[in-house]
Amino acid sequence: MTVGEILSASVPMVRTLGIEYLETTAERAVLTLPDRAEYHNHLAGPHAGAMFTLAESASGAIVVAAFGDQMARAVPLPVTTEMAFKKVAMGDLTATAVLGRPAAEVVAELDEGKRPEFPVSVEIRRADGAVTSEMSVVWTLRPNR
Repeated sequence: MTVGEILSASVPMVRTLGIEYLETTAERAVLTLPDRAEYHNHLAGPHAGAMFTLAESASGAIVVAAFGDQMARAVPLPVTTEMAFKKVAMGDLTATAVLGRPAAEVVAELDEGKRPEFPVSVEIRRADGAVTSEMSVVWTLRPNR
């Protein structure tokens, strides 16, 4: 199974919104949110909650891709999230997430018995390429006890 298939199967909200996984690697995750009238806001564009779910899902996809081999000894959890809205979102949206630290550094901290934290940045773009919003998520790998 791919990361996208695993997350679609295990996270019902992803299926509810129809989020699609285009690319999921340890370096980058790209997801799309199709334009659906039932998820619109008062401007007839995607609701902020749907956009948040898209961006958070992209950040989670890269975390699973980068650290899936660590899941037997640690659980990934978001610590903090911040989202900025830059332009009005309309139509289909694409979120691209990028890991903010080398995965090897994070795993080395886990090996030392620490609870590492690492940032993931996400951009959401409209079909015309304009950035509609940006999200930053700080994740941790909480060691299993």
